[in-house]
Amino acid sequence: MNVKNHTIGILGSGWVAEKMAITLAGMKGYECLAIASRTQAHADDFATKHGIARSYGSYEELVKDDDVELVYIATPHALHYEHARLCIEHNKPILCEKAFTANAYEAEVLLNLAENRKVFITEAIWTRYMPLSLKIIELVRQGVIGHPYILTANLCYPVSEKERMQRPELAGGTLLDLGVYALNFAAMIYGDEIERIVSACTKTDTGMDDQESITQFFSNRRMAVLNSSMYPRSDRKGIISGDKGYIIVENINNPEVARVYDLDYRLTAEYPAPPQITGYEYQVIACFEAMKQGLLESPYMPHRETLRIMRIMDELRREWGVTFPNDKLAF
Repeated sequence: MNVKNHTIGILGSGWVAEKMAITLAGMKGYECLAIASRTQAHADDFATKHGIARSYGSYEELVKDDDVELVYIATPHALHYEHARLCIEHNKPILCEKAFTANAYEAEVLLNLAENRKVFITEAIWTRYMPLSLKIIELVRQGVIGHPYILTANLCYPVSEKERMQRPELAGGTLLDLGVYALNFAAMIYGDEIERIVSACTKTDTGMDDQESITQFFSNRRMAVLNSSMYPRSDRKGIISGDKGYIIVENINNPEVARVYDLDYRLTAEYPAPPQITGYEYQVIACFEAMKQGLLESPYMPHRETLRIMRIMDELRREWGVTFPNDKLAF
């Protein structure tokens, strides 16, 4: 008996789309059925390279394909609103790459529209879906390091030459590209009880944030110190320190291992990430699990959390004076 594969269409043909295509090729029971790009030539090249059956030279063609069960949006941040709205209007379930939109206004409009149309949509912030991320949350909640007082996290990559980082019309800058991971790391550990935020950034010649430091003060004397930059390559560590020990997470962008230490700096436990294709597979599986249950969002990244993180980033950009063309209705 043949079991039908779950089918995914990828909207956009950049490097993130490539990573998803590689992921789907390695997943049993899932198939990248279609790719859509801005031109037919780009779509055809991508389809040939990754063995994808259908290629479309417009995004409209993909969302009209009745055989596509889920659309993965892999275009730049500034285009997520337009492309997600196109999917919703055609009743297509959506996995939308982070940052979910350019600002919270766009996110709120999309989420309300999706709810009204009863269309599934969730944010592809992959760290939220990973087994090791969930294990780290569990360890902290179990009290293995006691009360967590201070959390530090950094994510820096030398990507300043990338067009998406420099251009306001692409919702550029470090925050929506890299800083969003540090914010989500803190959110997964501490939750949403933020009392105040202190931050600062430097800017590119185009007015985009290129380096930033964000300190969040949570209830119960908990603090998160987060740094990101588009220039150096950092260690990407996340460290959660409590009154009974601390946890070091290697690579907050794709957690590789979590090590638990006691107050005498002795390693007491180590939790490696399970083998993975790329790490993208967990969010794909989560989407189909949620849709099977008739949900309109994934419990791993609820709509309220997507919107909350977007609002935090809006407030940071307001403070820094970093704006996009998309902000004309938001700010």
